[in-house]
Amino acid sequence: MDSYASPMNEVNILAKLADLKEDHYQQLLTLSAMMELLIEKGVLTREEITKKATELDNFMAHPPYPTG
Repeated sequence: MDSYASPMNEVNILAKLADLKEDHYQQLLTLSAMMELLIEKGVLTREEITKKATELDNFMAHPPYPTG
């Protein structure tokens, strides 16, 4: 029997996935709170954050170096 297909292994994988989902939520919540505080304090504007996010997204979508 393939050990990767065991019911217990599937339960463990699903539990790890749930943990990752919770970790992702907590990180996103923290990041959102930090962004809101920086905006409220006048350190950054929403436009600056949006512009930088777009720049980073474009960089990641088309890295300037070979990936394969």
